Amino acid sequence: MIRAAIVGIGRWGRTLVGAVQGQSTAFRFTAGHTRTPARAVAFCAEHGIALKDSLDAIRADPEIDAIVFATPHSEHGPQVERAAASGKHVFMEKPFTLDRASAARALDAVAQAGVVLGVAYPRRFHPAMKELKARIDDGRLGTIAHCYAEQNGPAGLFMDRTSWRAEASEAPAGGMTAMGVHNLDAMIHLFGRIDEVYATSIRRAVAYDAEDTTSAMFGFANGMSGTLLTALVTAVTYRLAVFGTKGCAELLTPQFDFRFSPTPSAPPTGRNVAAEPEIIQNRGFNTLLAELEAFAAAIRGEAPYPITAEEVLHGVAVFEAIIRSAATRQPVRVGRE
Repeated sequence: MIRAAIVGIGRWGRTLVGAVQGQSTAFRFTAGHTRTPARAVAFCAEHGIALKDSLDAIRADPEIDAIVFATPHSEHGPQVERAAASGKHVFMEKPFTLDRASAARALDAVAQAGVVLGVAYPRRFHPAMKELKARIDDGRLGTIAHCYAEQNGPAGLFMDRTSWRAEASEAPAGGMTAMGVHNLDAMIHLFGRIDEVYATSIRRAVAYDAEDTTSAMFGFANGMSGTLLTALVTAVTYRLAVFGTKGCAELLTPQFDFRFSPTPSAPPTGRNVAAEPEIIQNRGFNTLLAELEAFAAAIRGEAPYPITAEEVLHGVAVFEAIIRSAATRQPVRVGRE
């Protein structure tokens, strides 16, 4: 059993605890730390979590194998470095960091310490994403022309202005930090490197001083194109659509269902008519449990964590390019240095 500490016991930290506590024989939260401990006393007592006074107390505890962070984005890089330096395995919420330079330093610290790093992109672990990846890799979708992705929600309409999430410095490019990076990681996972980005990010409806609607166009190293949308001021929607010469495969709201619509085998004799789609459902799959158990398996040496350091670094580099493109209103080449 991997014994972990949760650092950051707000809404999302509690969601992570609830997803695994008592449901896994491989991973358990035994300790925790938060900036507002009085608010977490009852929660920690309920879940058998020892509330610690500081991150340093967690780093010094030999009974803790790993640290899971659900903290403000700007703190991620230094937190990874500190945790790794103490020999603790590290699981970091997305986005890994907000710029490539800090990501590179954090990844170097992990490599030098020889600890395991997990990054929280839980959709990678869903059966529907695995089905999509398999069909791309074995050619069942044919030649891929384009990928379209969206992930939206209403969080910006209800955001407390005093929340750290409402600070533009913590949430550059609107919903990218909260939602958009999930689909960015999915695209890198499915199709590899992104070479060029052209993005816009605007404020349409939020009451605080930040952007709420961001869109980007991508040019991939393999020659295909992609587009991404994320908005914080609308209904909850998710779609990841891959357009290939043999058909269109989609992952869809509300339950991440897989849907495949085949390309016709002959030209139509009249108006185009869509074929009956194939639908695969995997309702109720616990992706948060899956990602933390994969982290535990990597710590035990059973299998590498499936998101590589190279993919993590490239994802941050593309994210940084989106921010720069939106600010300059110009296409930006993704850095490799």
